[in-house]
Amino acid sequence: QVQLVESGGGLAQPGGSLRLSCVASGFTFSDYDMSWARQAPGKGLEWVSGIYSDGRVTYYASFVEGRFTISRDNAKNTLHLQMNSLKPEDTALYYCVRGYGSSGYRGQGTQVTVSS
Repeated sequence: QVQLVESGGGLAQPGGSLRLSCVASGFTFSDYDMSWARQAPGKGLEWVSGIYSDGRVTYYASFVEGRFTISRDNAKNTLHLQMNSLKPEDTALYYCVRGYGSSGYRGQGTQVTVSS
């Protein structure tokens, strides 16, 4: 069955960095575009970033452009999100999503908290 397992979340100070990872199994990872989405407390799910199946094209929401970098390793069935210059408003549960957008199959999420 399809599994997406996120890791790498935690507590970071404003201006700090975290690197999220997602290990995929149960499907041919290299056939799918992938995305990261997040849900802050009391808010809806929002798309953060997406990457084409071959990794050559990436897209970012305006509120993370220039701070976050999405990447993938198809040989290891792994998706990453490097998050730099973190802000308190980045606090959310971050999900790995199969497909482009926020409506596809997603994992359980990893919590990111940005606070001093």
